[in-house]
This record gives sequence, structure tokens and C-alpha cells, in this order.
Amino acid sequence: MKLKIIFFVFVAFLSFSVTAQDSTITRKHPPKKNIWEKVYFGGNLGLQFGTSTFIDVSPLVGYKITENFSAGVGVTFQYFRYKDRLYELQTNVYGARVFCRYLFYDNLFGHAEYEYLNLEAFDYIIPRRVDVASFLVGGGYIQRFGRNSAIVGMLLYNFTESYYTPYQNPIIRIGVNIGL
Repeated sequence: MKLKIIFFVFVAFLSFSVTAQDSTITRKHPPKKNIWEKVYFGGNLGLQFGTSTFIDVSPLVGYKITENFSAGVGVTFQYFRYKDRLYELQTNVYGARVFCRYLFYDNLFGHAEYEYLNLEAFDYIIPRRVDVASFLVGGGYIQRFGRNSAIVGMLLYNFTESYYTPYQNPIIRIGVNIGL
């Protein structure tokens, strides 16, 4: 129940921020003619092979509401396989997320995210799928390498860490953003 309340407060805050920022922009400056100039794509790609195989594909799409504030959505797919002489385990994790970022200084930003994952739990003899919701907050550094491209590094903390959460605090992410 607490998680649902946090999620609805987060979405309400995000909606209010978008409305407030949008009305401020239209009063001061006319909107840009090309909406695609404010859209960016990015995400994470992780690969590991050997006794443990791990593949992470997590694309995202964001929209710059103002020069400093953006919001977006993303999806996650992870494949994990462990195999040795005695044991073999294989599973998939998939889900979605909504996020917002605020650029405080040239390269430093704050990040808040609500992530919802479905994964296989191995706490009983027969594996079962469980849903795991996470509220992640933290900050990051963005290093631009072109007019519309950047490498992004983040350090996040999961405030709703549970027994089934697939990663431990702190969470480190490195990815790429590409704007149009």
C-alpha cells in the first residue's frame, strides 16, 4: 500500500511539474517548432559471458520539458544463466520504468525513478514469478560528446529494497543518451 501511495505521489508531482513548466515556457517564449528536438533516446546495454551469462537491454526515451528538467519512460529485459558441472539456472527479468531528471549544474543532475519488474523467485522448490516495484533516487554525471549525445553515469539508492529486488544498494548505472 505504501508503494502505491509513493508511486501516485511521484506521478502527481511529475504531472504538476510538467504542467507548471509548460505554462511558464509558453508565456515567456513561444514553443519550438520541432518537437523532436526535445526528445532523446538512450539506455543501458550490459553483457557478460562465461560460467555466468548476463545480458541487459534497457532502452529509454526522454523528453526535455525545459533545458534543465526532463522526464521519460523505459523498458528492461535481462537474461541470466549460470551453468557449471553440478548446477544450471536460467531466468528472465522484464519490466518498465518512469523517470524524471533535473540538471542542477552543467554536468550534474538529480534522478528519480519508479521501476516495476517481473522476475522468477527461487525461494520454493518450484520457481514462481513475482512482481517487484522499486523507487530509486540519486544523482548522476553527464558527459557530452556531441551536440545531442552524451555518456551518463548514475548512482542510485532503492528506497523500497525487498527480498526479491534483483540488485543491492547502491545501484551504479552507465549508459548513453542520443538526441535527435
